[in-house]
Amino acid sequence: MALSIGRLDVDPPVVLAPMAGVTNAAFRHLCRGYGDGLFVSEMVMASALLQTNERTMRMVSFGPGETPRSVQLYTVDPKVTAAAVHRLVEEVGVDHVDLNFGCPAAKVTRKGGGAALPVHRLLLRDIVGAAVGAAGGVPVTVKLRIGVDDRTPTHLDAGRIAEAEGAAAVLLHARTAEQLYSGAADWRAIGELKAAVTSVPVLGNGDIWEAADALAMMSGTGCDGVVVGRGCLGRPWLFRDLADAFAGRPLQEPPHLGEVVDTMLDHARLLCDHRDERSGTRDFRKHVSWYLAGFPLGGDVRHRLAMVSSLDELAALLEALDRSLPFPEHALRQPRGHTNGPRPVALPHRWRETAEDVTPPEGADLVASGG
Repeated sequence: MALSIGRLDVDPPVVLAPMAGVTNAAFRHLCRGYGDGLFVSEMVMASALLQTNERTMRMVSFGPGETPRSVQLYTVDPKVTAAAVHRLVEEVGVDHVDLNFGCPAAKVTRKGGGAALPVHRLLLRDIVGAAVGAAGGVPVTVKLRIGVDDRTPTHLDAGRIAEAEGAAAVLLHARTAEQLYSGAADWRAIGELKAAVTSVPVLGNGDIWEAADALAMMSGTGCDGVVVGRGCLGRPWLFRDLADAFAGRPLQEPPHLGEVVDTMLDHARLLCDHRDERSGTRDFRKHVSWYLAGFPLGGDVRHRLAMVSSLDELAALLEALDRSLPFPEHALRQPRGHTNGPRPVALPHRWRETAEDVTPPEGADLVASGG
């Protein structure tokens, strides 16, 4: 069941969602080892990319032979967008650009960026058009949320605008910015967007914890593919399950702790190879709780694993665990990563009242400098 995003064929129709501090080259390589799909980088800032910010340039680095090369871009200004997309295509050599209009972080929305920007429909139009024009045939997609909150939905207008401006697909996280990551994703909104956007694929995101959820989302909404975020944290083998499910094959049993341990070591080594051992093991610490969620290991073991500073230390601590422990069934659907919300959305003064303004929001391109 292939998905066409412009000139890219994605089979199975699965996209790894960009996640800050997570979807670097090491994690993408790990996930790709379990199953195919489109694996998107962490979000990078268009302005930082043009400044050749060191951290940003590291975030748009790719592993040997990694293809397609996919980057998510945060941007609020059409001119900056065009220049950044041109650089990504001509200098970095990307095969896909995703525009982030779904970030719900307060530091982003209070400046008019992320999930707040689609309120300004004409500015959204100009940004998408600038990106598509600069991409030179490289597909540009748009990531959205349902809206700011229940009284300010934006996904249908934004989806139609993106389609009209030449976006190759529209991706919807079926929550509002106010929800953040709380409550249940409203898959009905994905179906609404699919009915409104008819000439390009619509992909759904939200609450895909198991492969069956992806099939249910596509069946229930008519969407063309799925975007997987928190469900693969500590569970990169979810992409194996998704590949099997879409191919009609029986799913494998969840891994015992021994396989989880082996995956943890592979992940940590990849992070160290990507940078250096000190940085790689420190970066790996946040993944420990996600991998070991639900296993009966005790707080002291978890604490020591979350403080590792070398690969040898990590290997020694993992070696002491009981590899025969089965994967805890209750952890299959246990949320990982962000669970915060709901929270009122911070917006610039009179942001809703000035919806037709095409002026880029002041300071919004500086909220997360360096990526």
